Amino acid sequence: MNLLAHGITIFAIAATSPACATTTVSAGRVLSANREALREPLATRFTNARQVYAWSDGATYRLFALPERISDIALEPAEKLISVAAGDTARWMVGDTVSGDGSETQVHILVKPIERHLRTNMVITTDRRTYHLELDSGSAAAMAAVSWSYPRSALLTIRAPEPPAKRPPPPAETFDAMRLDFGYSISGDQPSWRPLRAFDDGRQTFIQFPASIAVSSAPPLFLLNAEGKAELVNYRMRGTYYVVDRLFETAELRLGEKRQTIVRITRTGRQKS
Repeated sequence: MNLLAHGITIFAIAATSPACATTTVSAGRVLSANREALREPLATRFTNARQVYAWSDGATYRLFALPERISDIALEPAEKLISVAAGDTARWMVGDTVSGDGSETQVHILVKPIERHLRTNMVITTDRRTYHLELDSGSAAAMAAVSWSYPRSALLTIRAPEPPAKRPPPPAETFDAMRLDFGYSISGDQPSWRPLRAFDDGRQTFIQFPASIAVSSAPPLFLLNAEGKAELVNYRMRGTYYVVDRLFETAELRLGEKRQTIVRITRTGRQKS
């Protein structure tokens, strides 16, 4: 009986040890592959304030950013944006815009952290490729912009430029007016970026800012719970709007550290336009 017990014990160890070893080796391989794929900014690759990375499929590119500084991720001219996703959208503000016209239209992804010492990743998909970035707000300086140089072989596969697609209309033109609820009040401080109005469509909440928000520091959005505790909420920028994928009763826009500017948004009840 003792030998049988020992046999069972030995068998159990033999059966479980390879699995543990495999897990350890696999994790090590992933970490090693991630390190090898990461591209860091180089002094020799700057054009003025822009870091120009050499494009490589599957590589990950580092972007250093800082609070109150916007960093620009510039895609290839005429490249069409499909989607942008970030791991931490509560503490990183992400938006997009375009420059140029016609075949020279260029998409820019704009990112800004709301505090220091944050790290997350970002995935950008386009009609030509997928970009992987590591965002880091722990550096002493922010990178103003990043872009890429592309191998000639990739350029040769790009079809002739198509007529530029029309830019999507601002959100206000795409809403179903019958579903909109404008029952929100805005109170508090009077900064230049103070929202013009807030409304929802029963699923999402929209906060409209003046056009000056494009050239000023955009404030992070906090939701207040029943106890009055503030919590960061996920949202995204669409033109001059913040889009929140939920409804809320009370929220605050806060900007600054020692002397905060605070604007409160309160849901007051259904009110049609």
